[in-house]
Amino acid sequence: MADIDCHGEMTAFHRDEVTLSSAQQKDMRERRDNGRTRLQNGLTVADHPQPREVKSQGSYQMRTMVQDSGNDYDIDDGTYFEQDDLKDSNGTALSPVAARQRVCDALKWDGRFKQEATVKSNCVRQEYAVGYHIDVPVYRVVKTVNGSGESVEHYELASGDDWVKSDARAVTRWFNDLVGELNQGESDGSQMRRVTKLTKKFARRESWKDETTSGICITKLVVDHFVHKETRDDLALRETWKAIESKLLASTEVKHPVNSANLAEHGDEEVVFFRDCLSSALKTLQVLDSAETTRKKAREAWDEVFDTTFFTDRPDNDVDGGNGKGSAITVTTVETARRSDGGGRFG
Repeated sequence: MADIDCHGEMTAFHRDEVTLSSAQQKDMRERRDNGRTRLQNGLTVADHPQPREVKSQGSYQMRTMVQDSGNDYDIDDGTYFEQDDLKDSNGTALSPVAARQRVCDALKWDGRFKQEATVKSNCVRQEYAVGYHIDVPVYRVVKTVNGSGESVEHYELASGDDWVKSDARAVTRWFNDLVGELNQGESDGSQMRRVTKLTKKFARRESWKDETTSGICITKLVVDHFVHKETRDDLALRETWKAIESKLLASTEVKHPVNSANLAEHGDEEVVFFRDCLSSALKTLQVLDSAETTRKKAREAWDEVFDTTFFTDRPDNDVDGGNGKGSAITVTTVETARRSDGGGRFG
C-alpha cells in the first residue's frame, strides 16, 4: 500500500485559502482598536469608570481564525471591570444585564454607526457592514480572601441574568501554551495550529457552518487527538481526523479545556453533524491509499473534501499525465503512526 504525499499542496492551500490575509488582519485590528477607543470615549462622556483592561480572546488571539467567503468573522474583545466600578448612581451593583447595557450604550454613544451595538445574552455585539462583528463580553473582577488570608481574584462573566465564573483568556492561554510546549519538544505546535485551522475550514463549508459544531469544540478535539507527522501536514490532518472520528463514534461528549463544564454533551446534534461530515471525508480520502492513485486523483479527493478546485487548479496538475512523478508530489510507504513514548498507536 502506498501514500500520496500532498504536503506541498496542503501548505499552499493553508497559506492561500485558509489563513487570513495581512490586509484582513490589519483591518480587523484597526476596527478592534477603534472599538476600544469608542468604548473609552462613551464611558467618559457618561461619566462611568473605565475597564481595568480590555483583552482579545478566542480564535483571533489563538490565531486559528480562517477565511470565510461571507466575511462571517467573530472577534472577541473582553472588557474587565473592577467590581466596585460596576455600580449605578445610587451605588447599587449593576445586574449582568445592566452591565452589558452600559457597555452597549458606550459603544453607540455618538450614533455614528448605521448598525448600532446590541446587547446579547453573553456579550455586546457590534456588527460591521463588511460582514463580521466584534463581541464584547463584560466581566467583573471579584476579589476574595483564601484560607491562608491571601487576597485572590477571579472573573465573572455577565451571562444572561447571572454573573458566571469564567475567563476566556484561560482558554487562549491553554491553547497557546500547548503550541509552545510542542515546539520545544519533538512535535510541532505550528503544525497543530495549521491542522486546527484546516479542520475549521473544512467544517465551515458555506452549506454546513450553521449546522456544525463550534470552533472551540473543533479546537479541543484537534488538541486531544492531534497526530504529528514531520513535514507532512496532509498526513497529520488525515490521521488526526481518523482519531477524532474514532472518539466521536464512541461519544460526542467534548470536555471544556479549562473548567468542569462540557462544551458538548453525549448526543449533541452539532457534534454528530460534524462527525458524519468527517466520516464522509475520510471515505473520500481512502483513494489515497491505492497504489494506482495518481496525483490528479489525489488532488481531486482533497478538492471534494474541502469543496474547492484549489488542488486540481495547481499549475502542474497534468504534468506526466497526472501520474505523480513530478516534483510537487511523491509516493512514499505508509508507516503506522506511533507514539514516541511507547504508548503504541496514536488514535
